[in-house]
Amino acid sequence: MRDLLQRLQTWAEHRLPALTRYRRSETLPIELHRRRIYIVPTMFGLGFSILLLVMMVGALNYSNNAALLLTCLLGAASSTSMLVGFRTLDGLRLSHIRAGHAVAGQPIELTLVFETVRARSSIRVDLDDAFTAFAIEADGTTTVKMILATTYRGWQPLPRIRLWTTWPLGLFRAWSWLYPDQSVLVWPRPESAGPPPRAPADDARHMRLYRGDELAALRDYRAGDPQRHIAWKASAHHDNLLVKDFEQPQSHPQWQLDWRQLRSMDNESRIARLARWVGEAQAQRRSYSLWLPNSEIAASSGPLHYAHCMNMLAQLP
Repeated sequence: MRDLLQRLQTWAEHRLPALTRYRRSETLPIELHRRRIYIVPTMFGLGFSILLLVMMVGALNYSNNAALLLTCLLGAASSTSMLVGFRTLDGLRLSHIRAGHAVAGQPIELTLVFETVRARSSIRVDLDDAFTAFAIEADGTTTVKMILATTYRGWQPLPRIRLWTTWPLGLFRAWSWLYPDQSVLVWPRPESAGPPPRAPADDARHMRLYRGDELAALRDYRAGDPQRHIAWKASAHHDNLLVKDFEQPQSHPQWQLDWRQLRSMDNESRIARLARWVGEAQAQRRSYSLWLPNSEIAASSGPLHYAHCMNMLAQLP
C-alpha cells in the first residue's frame, strides 16, 4: 500500500498542473503559502478513517449516543490535525543557502536558513537521498545543514528540496517543493600522483629571509637591536659593535604554477595536476602563484588564497 501511495503521489506531481507549477527554479527568498502546500492521508490516517467509519456504523446501528459522540470527537480531532499540519508549513520562508567546499566526487555541505513568524515543530527536509528534521521558534531563524552529492567540477545546480510534516498526529502528510535558482561551485579532483612543479630554487628573488633560531652571521649594530644579541667578545676586537644575525634564507622557494608548462596534457589533466600542486603547496605552507588562461593570480599563501585558486580552476571551461 505504501508503494501504491508513493506511485500515486509521483503520478500526481507529473500530471496535475497545480503540482508541476513549481518545478521551475525560483529566486530566493522563497515563502510557502496555501497554493503550494498539499495534503494527503498517511497509511495510519487511512486506517484511522476506516476505524471511525466502523465506529459510526456500530453507534448508529445500536443507537449508542456515547459511541457516536466519541466518533464525532475523534473525527473533529483528525480534521484539526490536518489544519495544524497545513499551518506548520504555511508561511515558512527559505531566505538563504550557503555552500561549503568540496572536490568532485565528494559530498558538499549546504546550510539552509529558514525564517518564520510563529513556532513550528517536526518539519522534515529531503534533498536527494539526504534528509533531516528541525523545529523553529517564533520570530526566529534556524539553519539546517544538508549533504549534497557531487559528480563533476564547476557549477552544479541545486535539486528540488521537499519540505514535509506529519505533525501532530501522523494522520496526514503535508508537503511542498522548493526549487531555488542557485548553484554550488565544486572544486576539481586533484590527480593522485605526479611530478612536483619546477621551482626556481636558486633565484635570489624567491629566497626571502626569515627569523630563525640558529646563528647565521655577525653584522654591525643597528639602532633598536636588542642587547642580548650583541656579540661582546667579537666586538672587543673591532671598532664597532657586532650583533648576532639570525636571519637565514627561506628553505622553501616560491612555486610558480603555470598552465603553459603542461602543454602536452589535455585540459582536464592540466586542471587535475594544478589542483594537486595547489593542494601540496597549501599543505607545505608555501607561497605560490598560479597562471591560467583567463587569469593570473599573484603569489600568496593561506586558506583564502588556496580557495581562490581552486575556485578559478573549477570555473575553467
